[in-house]
Amino acid sequence: MQIRIYYEDTDTGGVVYYANYLKYFERARTEYLREIGIDVLEYMEKNIFFTVVKAEVNYKYPARYGDLLEVETNLVSLSKAAFELENIIKNKEDGKLIVKGKVKMVCLNEKWKLKKLSEDFVIKLSNLLPK
Repeated sequence: MQIRIYYEDTDTGGVVYYANYLKYFERARTEYLREIGIDVLEYMEKNIFFTVVKAEVNYKYPARYGDLLEVETNLVSLSKAAFELENIIKNKEDGKLIVKGKVKMVCLNEKWKLKKLSEDFVIKLSNLLPK
């Protein structure tokens, strides 16, 4: 997924504000799931929710106003109750590594209690696990 950096993404120095990378992870995660046939809205309509319980962000190089970034998302781990995704953000034009991060997700029911991931969800993701 590509993201163009706009003025609203940056601080007064023209550098991407650090917390915005979590927004980019969120967008990339949603697209990643959509591409493998998981529509988060459909799960929400069934009172099944996904939430972040852990996030790691390692900043390597600043992204700046006008940059075009490439966000890569990969499944790192999967269990009956959680999954972890890695995001790698690079500058599309020069290939520099901007940020690496991981996000651990769990599934919740309508009462916001932990719930096992559905079988169909696990099946769709299990084929993407690194070998």
